[in-house]
Amino acid sequence: MSRVLIVKLGAIGDVIMAIPAVLALHEGGAQIDWVCGPTVAPLLACYPWIRLIIADDRAILTGSVPKRLLALAKLWKQIGRFEYELSATLYYDARYKLLTLPVRSRRKIRLSWTARDSRLIPARHHTDEYVRILLDQADTCRVQSTAPTRPEQLPKSPLPLPSKAIRVAIVPGGASNMLRQQVLRRWPVARYVELTRELIIRGYEVVLLGGPDDVWVKPEFAQLPVLDTIGVLSLPEVVAVCDSCDVVVAHDTGPMHLAALSNAALVCLFGPTDPGNFMPQRKKVRGIWGGEGFACRPCHDGRDFAQCHDNGCMQQITTKMVLYQLDALLSERMSGGIGSQLVILPSSMSG
Repeated sequence: MSRVLIVKLGAIGDVIMAIPAVLALHEGGAQIDWVCGPTVAPLLACYPWIRLIIADDRAILTGSVPKRLLALAKLWKQIGRFEYELSATLYYDARYKLLTLPVRSRRKIRLSWTARDSRLIPARHHTDEYVRILLDQADTCRVQSTAPTRPEQLPKSPLPLPSKAIRVAIVPGGASNMLRQQVLRRWPVARYVELTRELIIRGYEVVLLGGPDDVWVKPEFAQLPVLDTIGVLSLPEVVAVCDSCDVVVAHDTGPMHLAALSNAALVCLFGPTDPGNFMPQRKKVRGIWGGEGFACRPCHDGRDFAQCHDNGCMQQITTKMVLYQLDALLSERMSGGIGSQLVILPSSMSG
């Protein structure tokens, strides 16, 4: 059996979008070794065909020189003893080449801004692009998009069964990683609060989702009767909680992709990023792309965002628009017509 080495430490969304391509390599007969960070390791562990190699990404990316060297030496010891058919470092930054310095591989891939065969082409979904790059497929016409790969093993939801007829989860924080805060991706917290009030008035149960870095949003919901799970769930538990929900509302952030692994319907909110790159390609998904008419949309170029201070594209998305799409998903579920519809709606068409 051939061996394939995948180097993708994080972030959550990028890891999830790469999994279908890696699964295709495994189904083609490859043993998969995946170098990841501790944050995403519990999620990847839900795919039993992946052998995890957990690297100290914090030390490697932000540690002192001695700590970086020690973390690299530990990693090299684990990956340097095998010969790989393919070694794929799913980063553009040339500094990540250090991670696979001692690796013996017949074919090495690193994302490139200049080489088309190893670049994530703009406006194409990253899931499909990972399939094209990792499987070395010709850049020819493909008529079917690739859906997220649901984990084979998930824990039980730590939440009790819903106490209301409808349970909705929201993701008011997120859009951050170890190296930077991507605040322009976020729908304003005040809008999430307004949405929560409307859902509670309807008699729905509302769940707050988020990681340890999202505790700053908790005071905004302190006076509302919500189920607050921010900072207490593992990534697999987030997927399990989403399974217990009817709909999840999230802007472009890691938990949006975790929700895409669940059975819940999903309302996705975009502004500075292109939904064509990131909106989950599966059933029961609706997307709203704020900033209709903005000459600057999308401003994310794959590396950076514009120097924007008012986040106008996300501000353009109203609570009414989100409720319109949420209601559409619930109505389609009740009528049995929730099929494979994927919709990216301009804000003027969103209610």
